[in-house]
Amino acid sequence: MKVTPKKVLKCPECGSTEFIRDPVRGELVCAKCGLVIEEEMVDIGQEWRAFDSEQMSRRARTGAPLTFTKHDKGLTTEIGKGLGELYKVPSKKRAQYYRLTKWHKRLIESKDRNLSFAFSELQRIISFLNLPKSVHERVARYYEQAVNKGLVRGRSIEAVIAALTYAVSRQLGSPRTLDEIAEASGVEKREIGRTYRYIARELNIRILPADPSDYVPRFCSMLNLSDKVQAKAIEILKKAKELDITSGRGPTGVAAAAIYIACVLLGEKRTQREVADTVNVTEVTIRNRYKELVEKLGLEEEVEKKAKEEFGA
Repeated sequence: MKVTPKKVLKCPECGSTEFIRDPVRGELVCAKCGLVIEEEMVDIGQEWRAFDSEQMSRRARTGAPLTFTKHDKGLTTEIGKGLGELYKVPSKKRAQYYRLTKWHKRLIESKDRNLSFAFSELQRIISFLNLPKSVHERVARYYEQAVNKGLVRGRSIEAVIAALTYAVSRQLGSPRTLDEIAEASGVEKREIGRTYRYIARELNIRILPADPSDYVPRFCSMLNLSDKVQAKAIEILKKAKELDITSGRGPTGVAAAAIYIACVLLGEKRTQREVADTVNVTEVTIRNRYKELVEKLGLEEEVEKKAKEEFGA
């Protein structure tokens, strides 16, 4: 195997810059004249082989990667995990073991206690809302920054976690509505909004207005609609965005209206009430956005024709 080292290395005999690395002998040899440039090179690779993922995980000795979702980045040291562990220790050592466990808990810093509680709450919200790992990691990182800057003082941990989840989910293209965040966290929408504005300003989190297209895949999945409807709704929203119809409108309402129009055009029956209840907006909002989109995109005749065929309207 021929290699060219990063540093410009020349053979002292012939001036060649091409070398052969011999991993068996641990030598670096000139490819032209055969001069041994280095010998007894140390192999820094692993000394074991694995033929499947199970063998790899069993033989690896590096442990899990560092993660911001744990208060200690995953490098934890804990003396005992409850009273069950106490009875595995010889009876003569139990009192000493109990004291060590108690002092270990006392010596944990208040910041670690705060992070530990906050990240358990974050894990619950992420699981409830079915958000990706990338959102989980970034929220945890932002929360630790907020703790270090003293932004959490005087505010509930649940509100800060909920606000950051709302911000980051929008930032990474997996938006959740304030109603969904409030339901998952048990914190009022007003409190989440107030905390969100404060934290975003202090941590310089810049978030663009939500794009209605980002909501379409999830709403279509909740309504059990086909991929064709999803693609059609996104196409409608793309045209609406080009004509500047969506600006200044609530993204969930616009997304719901586009989905309803796509349902009518492709013959998948869903009423405005069904869409409104699933998306958590009012029927009036869907009707208003529906009229705007149909009129400005020139879809009135096509929608009316399909509606008469499918719904008998």
